[in-house]
Amino acid sequence: MPETPIKILFVCTGNICRSPTAEGVLRHLAEEAGLSDRFVVDSAGTHEYHAGSPPDARAMRIALCHGVDISNQRARRMVRKDFERFDYVIALDQSHKRFMAESFAEGAAAEIYLLMEFAPDTGYLDVPDPYDGDEEDFERTYGLIETAVGNLFAKLRATLD
Repeated sequence: MPETPIKILFVCTGNICRSPTAEGVLRHLAEEAGLSDRFVVDSAGTHEYHAGSPPDARAMRIALCHGVDISNQRARRMVRKDFERFDYVIALDQSHKRFMAESFAEGAAAEIYLLMEFAPDTGYLDVPDPYDGDEEDFERTYGLIETAVGNLFAKLRATLD
């Protein structure tokens, strides 16, 4: 009987910059490790501003420079059922965590984490939103996400052994 996969949802505001990047990085790490079948990874936004849209072109470009293709993702707004479906709901900043706790989490099975909890040495609690910035902001954001998601993956992978 196959093992039950670990289900992770990354959440940011519009689901076009930070959360799709985090989803892409975790998928990439799982694929590289030959563990794609052990993870279900998704992303969503707290708001539906960009529902149905692909990730921001700058986020796609920076991710691809790091070997991660996020171009097939499409933005969606999170729903209450996500808290039943996913084992880990991971907010990209504190405002997302508060919003989810107030709007969705009552009686939910999934605990809400901040992504940067997995990278405390960075000194960041929030992953900065690069949307109004430039390529350098997207690169900085990618680096933070890559570090935190890498640590998260190592932690989750250890539970599979």
